[in-house]
Amino acid sequence: MNDRITIQPDICHGKPCIRGLRLPVENVLECLAGGMSIDDILAD
Repeated sequence: MNDRITIQPDICHGKPCIRGLRLPVENVLECLAGGMSIDDILAD
């Protein structure tokens, strides 16, 4: 899983992001905790 998460100081203020996207891991976890399915997250 580590190859899917990147940390770069100049992208999203250095927060861990999904590789190739400017989508913080934190946002994905919040969506999952809020009840969204993986399919819903991918569709968004």
